[in-house]
Amino acid sequence: MTMTSEELLAYLEDHGIEAVTYEHPPVHTVEESQRLRGDVPGVHTKNLFLRDSKKAFFLVVTNEAATVSLKDALLELLGVTPGAVSLLALVNDRGHKVVPVIDESLLKAGLVNCHPLSNRRTTSLSAEGILGFFTTTGHLPLRMSFANDGNIDLRTTMNNPK
Repeated sequence: MTMTSEELLAYLEDHGIEAVTYEHPPVHTVEESQRLRGDVPGVHTKNLFLRDSKKAFFLVVTNEAATVSLKDALLELLGVTPGAVSLLALVNDRGHKVVPVIDESLLKAGLVNCHPLSNRRTTSLSAEGILGFFTTTGHLPLRMSFANDGNIDLRTTMNNPK
């Protein structure tokens, strides 16, 4: 029922979303990624899968420098394990139970790097490609601005670009 990394890359191509994918050893943390990813251009991300007390799910995508410590529950809704989480996992959320939250600064970057359902690969997308991906999956992301020091400021105003 969930897509494989190869199926996701075909999905992007089939929907005209330009992406470049790089192979690398598996990475599970930002620290590992920084050591092992080589010279992959663009901003690298940290991805947080969250659930509130009302059991609403959120996928928060921010710059890898953000400081956050949370437990993940991913396999059932996004079809990925910790270390392989990225905005591209929303392709497996066909029931639209997860609300993506994206850092506005990522949409201003030239390229944004994401795991394509596997921590053995990194796929680079433009902001246009990311927004196109959200459109094809039917997810409307909440856009959030994060603190300049890379820390999440939960008092930041969130807006929904409807």
